[in-house]
Amino acid sequence: MRPFAAYLRSLNPRLPRSVQTLQLGALLNAFGNGIAYPFLFIYLHNVRGFSLGTAGLIVATNAGVSLFSGPLAGALVDKLGGKKMLAASLILMAIGFGAYPLVHSPWQGFLASAVAGAGNGAFWPSQSSLLAKLTPPDRTHATWAMQRIVMNLGIGIGGLTGGLLANAERPSTFTILFLADAATFLLYIGALFFVPEPPLQSREERAGRGGYGVVLRNRVFVALLGLNFLLIAAGLALLEVLPAYVKNEAAVSERGIGLIFLVNTLMIGLAQLPISRLSEGRRRVPVLAGAGIISALAWFLVPAVGSSVSGVQATLLFAAVVAVFGIGECLHGAVYAPLVVDLADRQLIGRYMAASAFSWSIGFAVGPAVAGFILAASPNGLWLMAAAVLLGMGVATLTLEKALPRHARRTPLGRPAAELAPAEA
Repeated sequence: MRPFAAYLRSLNPRLPRSVQTLQLGALLNAFGNGIAYPFLFIYLHNVRGFSLGTAGLIVATNAGVSLFSGPLAGALVDKLGGKKMLAASLILMAIGFGAYPLVHSPWQGFLASAVAGAGNGAFWPSQSSLLAKLTPPDRTHATWAMQRIVMNLGIGIGGLTGGLLANAERPSTFTILFLADAATFLLYIGALFFVPEPPLQSREERAGRGGYGVVLRNRVFVALLGLNFLLIAAGLALLEVLPAYVKNEAAVSERGIGLIFLVNTLMIGLAQLPISRLSEGRRRVPVLAGAGIISALAWFLVPAVGSSVSGVQATLLFAAVVAVFGIGECLHGAVYAPLVVDLADRQLIGRYMAASAFSWSIGFAVGPAVAGFILAASPNGLWLMAAAVLLGMGVATLTLEKALPRHARRTPLGRPAAELAPAEA
C-alpha cells in the first residue's frame, strides 16, 4: 500500500493557490457550458420553432464572432491584463446566454449568440494568459493537465444534469438551463476577486515589443499552430459528428451515446495527471506526435465497429474507441499548451494565446463543416480520411524537434512538494 500511496502523492499537481482558485472558476464555467450549450440547438428548433437552418446559423454565429473577438482580446490582454479581460468576457457570456430565454424571433437569437461569441472569443486568451503568468515554469504542464480535467469534468457533469432537466415540451426547463449557465459566469467573476493581476508592462515597454507581426514571424510557433489545427479539425472536432454516425450506422441509442461520451470524460479525468506526470523530463515532440498517432488509431477503429456490430455491442465497443481517443487527448493536453507558453514572448502572452485559441476555433469550424458533407457521401470513408490526416500530423510533428529552442524541448522535472515555498502550496 505504501508504494501506491506514494504514487498517488506524486500525482498532486502542486499548483499555486491563485491557479487553484482560477481552476475552481473554470470548473463552474465548464459545468455551465455543459448544462446549456448542448441543448441550445434543441431549444431554438423544438421550443422556439426556428428552422434547422436558422438554428444552425444562430449557433454558428457564436463561433464566427469569436474568431474576430479573440485576436482583439489578445492585444487587450497584453495592454490591460488577463484578469480584467477575463472578467469582461464572463460578463458578455452571462448576458448572451442569459438572454436566450427572451429569444422569440431569429434576430434576437443572432444578437444573443453574437454577444456570447464576443465573450467566448475573449475568454480563452484571457484565461490562458492569466494561468501562464501565475504558474511557475516547472508546473506549467501540471496546470494545463488540471485545466483539461476540470473542463471535461465540468462539461460531463453539466451535460448529464442538463439532460435530466431539459424537456422540449416544457420551455421553462430551458430557462432554468440558460439562467444557471449565466450564474456560473458570474460565480467565476466572484472567484477572480481572490486572484491577483500579474504585473503589467508600461506603455513604453509595450510600444517596443511589437504586435501580431512578431507572433507570426515565429516560424516554429506558426508550425505548431498548423499541426494543432490538423489535430483539432480531424480529431477533437469530429467528436461532434460521432453521435450522428453511431446512431445512424450502428443503431446506438441516445442513452448509449451519453455512455460513450461519459467513458471519454472518465478516461481523461483518470489518465491526464498520470500521463502529465510521466511526461516530466521527457521530450515533448514525441508525446505530441503520439497524440496524433493514437487518435488516428481510434478513428481507424470507428468504421470497423460500425460495419460489424450494432446496438448494445456497438455501444460498448465505441466506448472502448473513445477511451483510446481519450489517451490521445491526454498526450496532447500534457505538452501542447506548455509548449505554447515556452515558445511565447511573455510580454506578448495575450497575443500568443489568442493565436493558439484561433487554431482551435478554426479547427472546430472547419472539421464538422467538411465532415458533414463527407459523412453524407461515405460514412465509413470519413473516419479513414480523418485517421490518415492525423497519422500525417503525427509524423510531421517529429520534424519540429530540431527547430525548437533547447529550453522548450523537454517537460521540466517538477520540484518535490517539500521544496515549494509556502505561498505556492
